[in-house]
Amino acid sequence: MSSSLIPSPVRTPVPDHELLVQLLARIPDPRRRRGVRHPVGALIAVAVCAVVAGARGFTAIGEWARDAGGAALERLGIGRGGVDESTVRRLFARLDADGLDAVLGAWALARTALVAGRRVIAIDGKTVRGARVGSSTPHLVAALAHGSGAVLGQVAVSEKSNEIPAARELLQLLDLDDVVVTMDALHTQHDTAALVTGGGGDYVLTVKANQKSLYAQLKALPWASIPAVTRTDRGHGRRATRTVKVVDVPAWVEFTAATQVAQLRRTVTRKGRRTVEIVYLITSADARTAPPTLLATWVQSHWEIENRLHWVRDVTFDEDRSQIRTGNAPRVMAGLRNTAITLLRLDGHHNIAAALRHHARNTDRPVDLLLTA
Repeated sequence: MSSSLIPSPVRTPVPDHELLVQLLARIPDPRRRRGVRHPVGALIAVAVCAVVAGARGFTAIGEWARDAGGAALERLGIGRGGVDESTVRRLFARLDADGLDAVLGAWALARTALVAGRRVIAIDGKTVRGARVGSSTPHLVAALAHGSGAVLGQVAVSEKSNEIPAARELLQLLDLDDVVVTMDALHTQHDTAALVTGGGGDYVLTVKANQKSLYAQLKALPWASIPAVTRTDRGHGRRATRTVKVVDVPAWVEFTAATQVAQLRRTVTRKGRRTVEIVYLITSADARTAPPTLLATWVQSHWEIENRLHWVRDVTFDEDRSQIRTGNAPRVMAGLRNTAITLLRLDGHHNIAAALRHHARNTDRPVDLLLTA
């Protein structure tokens, strides 16, 4: 985390009336003062608007700025002379990506609604495959708010590390008080669980064979004698039945702050073909705050981070084929895509591709969206 920003900026509350464009103005400028024509916040604002209009790279950002015209750019803080694509390219390569993600996360967190009385956050990682340089490929871990689809933070995995410590770093940047954190089996670790509960939150973790002892203990429980709650959904040409069984954690199951364990059975029927998957869960949330139906909802909603964030960045923004590779630019662009998705989700758009086309038809639309967010 850059020392040029306030400590732990995602933890620092952002007032609801403080607009995103005002926060962008606080991003430290890595450029030398001599020769600087446009404020760093204004250039980031232009890039955000361009991405909201569908821009996927620096050339498209420059084209959007050229087509937007002087009046629109002036509203974003750009003076005479317009915005050159190379200026944005050089700036983003040197920009403090940690600081930018922190500020963007703080803004999104202030606008995230509660789900059933609590904030629920999914954490998962994604590789930016097109940014590969030699043997190094950026891998980013993001936090997504269930329900709203707002991106609340993002950190990069160190080149010689893995996703587990990066997720813990992200958790330390978030205000976890009364928050529920959902994570996949990779993160079913004692230290990760302790970090969540130590921050005042609850975890919901999947248990698979990577935790051999814990998995065997949960699998061996007498699930046949435990009452079940069942729900069936139909749509997209399939029928999905989810059966969840929950029980207080047995004394011999030793996992940090665990209070309940669960078995979730998914039976999906598509074109007459049935598949069955059984997943085991462990959570620090007790039966009062996390009854079976709510627990199953949290687990199902966890995959919003794949469907509403990673998939959108891959398919709609074509991120995995992006050739942006210099310095911090790949991560900065990923952060701007996160922000564009968040802006559009909070504005009520469900189909991001359609929303990008809508905002591309009129340059005032992305500017209006940013200046009121």
